[in-house]
Amino acid sequence: MTGPFRPGPAPGARPGSPVGPRPGPPPRPVVDDDLDEARHPAVDAAVRAMANAEGLPPADQIAQYEAAYQTLRETLATIDQA
Repeated sequence: MTGPFRPGPAPGARPGSPVGPRPGPPPRPVVDDDLDEARHPAVDAAVRAMANAEGLPPADQIAQYEAAYQTLRETLATIDQA
């Protein structure tokens, strides 16, 4: 039985399958050469800790991000006081 054309997925397509381009490669790690001339040791350390957390289990990533956040807050507070 043939009927009117009905738009839909291509024959053989699976529901929920990704459509479009595949994701690109992961971002490259931050290295010292990537940082600007105006540097602060505590900020550099926090940025490196966040970049290095990528390979850790999620619970450990959260701990790294929280520590980096606290470091950045403290650093900004000292800059504001100056």
